[in-house]
Amino acid sequence: MTRSWWFAAWIRLRKALRRYKAAERSRLVWDYAKEPLLIFGAVYMGAAALAQPFYVPSGSMQPSLGIGDFLIATKFSYGYNRYSLPFASGSTPTQQIFASLPQAGDVVVFRKPGHESQTLVKRVVGLPGDRVQMIAGRLWINGKELALRPDGIGKAENGPTEDPPGAYEEVYRFIETLPNGRQHPIYKKGWNGFFDDTPEYVVPPGHLFVMGDNRDDSADSRVPLERNGVGFLPAANVTGRARLVIVSVDFVNADGVWEWPLNVRKDRTLRQVR
Repeated sequence: MTRSWWFAAWIRLRKALRRYKAAERSRLVWDYAKEPLLIFGAVYMGAAALAQPFYVPSGSMQPSLGIGDFLIATKFSYGYNRYSLPFASGSTPTQQIFASLPQAGDVVVFRKPGHESQTLVKRVVGLPGDRVQMIAGRLWINGKELALRPDGIGKAENGPTEDPPGAYEEVYRFIETLPNGRQHPIYKKGWNGFFDDTPEYVVPPGHLFVMGDNRDDSADSRVPLERNGVGFLPAANVTGRARLVIVSVDFVNADGVWEWPLNVRKDRTLRQVR
């Protein structure tokens, strides 16, 4: 009986020592790793609060943004809500802090209404209370036609789902002037497209009217939600303001990822978004 008792006590002691050594190893690992992990977490959260990178997969914002642009959007421009977190989803947030409205002419990144897992980028052309209309392909705001100045010929690239993908088409380029005096380029293929003549839209409170600069290739606020457009954009869906193109890669015309370095558009690298 005495020998069995001592043997059982020895087994328990060995197990306790193993647990102690395992705990000691875990403590040493944590002591070694906690500082880098805490620094990484602080930097990540700080970066997420200040800015976030986004990728442009379509040509709806040509020529201002091209297919394959990697851009930085500032988060602090219009305030914060749960969409300010990189992987947040759900319906339009009701709570915001430091909230402010974008201005006409801002290029904004936002969650698509009704499909909040999708992130899109467009230009704000109408604010709450504005009356927006397209007449014969020209943009009218509050009963006045916007000035449109010819600016030569541009080349619009087909996206990966268009036929043929990656092909370039010559289109007319213009400089449009918004009522606040801000100017931006647009592409225009023709003047009698499906959304070149629209009813007058009155932007509701708390919403924005956004459009793509590639006017004949953009499902924007002219297109209702039920037709896979944006409709009136809730201001709370905006996650940031596009500021800078870090790098641009013509991935559509690359045979694979290995060719991306050969298809970097140097003229678009580190280009400010206007």
